[in-house]
Amino acid sequence: MPNTDVTHEYTIPRAMRAIVLPEPNEEISLADVQLPVPKCADNELLIKVEYVGLNPVDGQFAKSGFCNWQYPHVLGLDAVGVVVKANKGVFPSVGERVMWHASVGGQGVLSEYTKVPNYAVSVLPAGLSPAVAAILPCAGMAALISIDKLSINEGDTVLIEGGAGAVGQFAIQYAKQRGANVFATASKRNHKLVKQLGAEVVFDYNDKKLCDKIRRELGPQGFDAVIDTIGGESTARNIELMRFCGKIACLNPLPCFDQDLMYRRAPNISVVSLGGAWLANSLCAQQRLSFMGNLLLEGACNGDIKTPALTAVEFNAQAVSDALNKQLAGGFTGKQVVHVAP
Repeated sequence: MPNTDVTHEYTIPRAMRAIVLPEPNEEISLADVQLPVPKCADNELLIKVEYVGLNPVDGQFAKSGFCNWQYPHVLGLDAVGVVVKANKGVFPSVGERVMWHASVGGQGVLSEYTKVPNYAVSVLPAGLSPAVAAILPCAGMAALISIDKLSINEGDTVLIEGGAGAVGQFAIQYAKQRGANVFATASKRNHKLVKQLGAEVVFDYNDKKLCDKIRRELGPQGFDAVIDTIGGESTARNIELMRFCGKIACLNPLPCFDQDLMYRRAPNISVVSLGGAWLANSLCAQQRLSFMGNLLLEGACNGDIKTPALTAVEFNAQAVSDALNKQLAGGFTGKQVVHVAP
């Protein structure tokens, strides 16, 4: 019996290389394994993975685990690859290069092949590097959702926490496109980068007099909106810096709020969750991922959006573990990309 299947011009093996998390662990100890190539349902595409963009959430879940996972678990959420198998009449067709943000509840994309519903992918435009496209989904989509939830309009004053991080970099640029006046926090060494992206004023988030300096710069009115990429104690601080009934989009778990603060500020709090599109089994939300992907690809291709600097990572367990630990250590402003297959 042959050990491969042939579909059109692509020869698909029965087994594939993958990087898995044997079980959650603080060291992010991963393993190189061989797994069967996934079998696809009617509306699913089989994709030969080319590049995988790493995100902080990959490292966080590698340490803590995730309630829906079974182990060993294939890590990775953001990928670019080529469709090698699709049922007749299913778009995109075989040979198309696509980008997508995978379901956090299912197996990840750090493998030579993976499957994904056809309605959740975006087709890459000609001329855009697939490595660049692989870093767009998680950070770019989180920024777009935050901007939409806050209904940012021309003239709004917006604070973007963690402006030098990938989400912050995208959020600054999209907020500026909406005509907002953008303030941001970042470590001192990244102030030049954040200003180049469009922030009018940048504050050092390590400054013990941060709140006083923000109030002096902003005046008494408070921010119209905040994109909080940090979480924890900074969330309550940011609400204190907002105007009455201001809006805040939170990308991390919410802290316990002081009730007096809630009463005085009456904030409109939004939670940003890309994974929720899959966990809630919302077809509309999953299709929206594709629409946002198209917008990100268009912006990166025509130069409207500057993308974070790339760092290449080898496709092996040790290299990916080192990359995820580096990312969680803090101070990393770019994006790391695993080159899975040429």
